[in-house]
Amino acid sequence: QVQLVESGGGLVQPGGSLRLSCAASGFTFEHYTIGWFRQAPGKEREGVSCIRSSDGSTWYADSVKGRFTISRDNAKNTVYLQMSVLKPEDTAVYYCAAGSDMTLLSLWVLRPPSWYDYWGRGTQVTVSS
Repeated sequence: QVQLVESGGGLVQPGGSLRLSCAASGFTFEHYTIGWFRQAPGKEREGVSCIRSSDGSTWYADSVKGRFTISRDNAKNTVYLQMSVLKPEDTAVYYCAAGSDMTLLSLWVLRPPSWYDYWGRGTQVTVSS
């Protein structure tokens, strides 16, 4: 059974940190680019970060650059998103998705939802005092 399962969300104070995990099963994880997206209430889905399978290249949205770090452990079929210096505007449901590699990662995150091969169900991140 193909699955992407996010975990690690929760409630954190501004300035705090969280590490999200995206665990994959049922497909050849190491062949896919994995990305993190988020959606806040009333807002459109936003690409946060992604990591390419072929060379480990990464991309970050300007809003999280310098605060978030994406990494992958192919032996564990897991991608991580280390989030630091969290802000209230980071509050959202965070999703991970798997898709084919693309040369331009900035375009990878802009594909329509149906383009990606697999999606997780999301994990809630709330940044509030």
